[in-house]
Amino acid sequence: MLRNAAFLRYWFSSILNSFGAQVSALAVPLCSAILLQATPGQMSLVATCQALPALLFSLPAGVWLDRRRKLPILLACQVIQGLCLASIPLAWWLGILSMPWLYASTLVFHTCNVIGGGAEQIFVMLVVGRDKLIDAQSKFTMTDSASRLIAPGLAGLLIQWLTAPYAVLANAASFLLSAWNLRQTNVTEPAPQPSEKHPLREIREGFVFIWNTPLLRTLAWSIGLWHMLYYGFAALQILLATRELGMTPGLLGVAQMLGGLGMLASSMLVKPMTRRFGAGKTMLTGIAATVLGGFVLQATIPANWFGQPLASAAAYALLVFVYDCGVMLFFIPYLSMRAHATPDAYMGRIISTMRFLTVATAPLGALAAGAIADRYGVRTGLACVGACGMLLTAAMIASPHIRSVRPD
Repeated sequence: MLRNAAFLRYWFSSILNSFGAQVSALAVPLCSAILLQATPGQMSLVATCQALPALLFSLPAGVWLDRRRKLPILLACQVIQGLCLASIPLAWWLGILSMPWLYASTLVFHTCNVIGGGAEQIFVMLVVGRDKLIDAQSKFTMTDSASRLIAPGLAGLLIQWLTAPYAVLANAASFLLSAWNLRQTNVTEPAPQPSEKHPLREIREGFVFIWNTPLLRTLAWSIGLWHMLYYGFAALQILLATRELGMTPGLLGVAQMLGGLGMLASSMLVKPMTRRFGAGKTMLTGIAATVLGGFVLQATIPANWFGQPLASAAAYALLVFVYDCGVMLFFIPYLSMRAHATPDAYMGRIISTMRFLTVATAPLGALAAGAIADRYGVRTGLACVGACGMLLTAAMIASPHIRSVRPD
């Protein structure tokens, strides 16, 4: 793959997007929590706007992707995402930035993520082929880990010195540069086969295929429940760090950097683990790590542990390491299992239908966690997420369809 010019160009774009995403993952929530003093309920609405496009647009996007070339769609989505992010610092400079502005920006950005993300996953397979998908994803994970090591610390310092909107602007520039780079990619993309079927019939065929494939059916309900818990966790995590643990943006950025080591560890572990234990057991290991390191234990970190705020920050950083390692150990095998279970003619529909099924419940998790936190506190909201995560992990381990996936 390192002699594949198209892969190298795509890899460069993925590095740009990875660095930009790590910056905005810290900067956008801090715009809400610090600049606009958002409540837990408002933070949960931001998380809901992240998940809502998957519910609204995944199904029609899947049919549309199966009927169109993927690269032009990917380019258009990245340009719109860059402009959307650039609107946040512009609104701040004009004095009109508000929570509704962030809701709208988040909704547009993640609508493009649903459509462009589906096109991107298919485009990667065109570039590297199915058989090299895990190898490609492990390379992406290595560079993602580098961005997690460097970008959050830089973002935290940038936010502390210049405020969060400047960090968001850097991410906007990365999306526009990525689109320009991908525009130069020389990939022969075959024209999709024309379809005479009604789009609703093709959507139905996607559901039927997943229902009749036990592995995909099991992945749909289990990852759907995980996403519901994740969005509840994500809605409250920044509030836990800044308001409960008293971490500054700079300290939070440094703590988040340890997640890069977790991703680096997972990039080195995922290939030997899937080779020895199979994608299913590797994925279950990753799920357990996300639940333990993120959903369960982060809410138990005391403020000023042993009388030292840095001790609390160190505990938070260690759990970020475990959580980020787990995310990639579950996500990479999941992508591989889904790809191997799906024929080419269904690829766009299955990617989008699975995204619909796995993210459709996420707004419920975000809203429920925000409501609990508004009434009983942030830690109580996170504790509820953790308890449900433990039940989900046990149910997934008990499922034979994931556990029985053998090494290639």
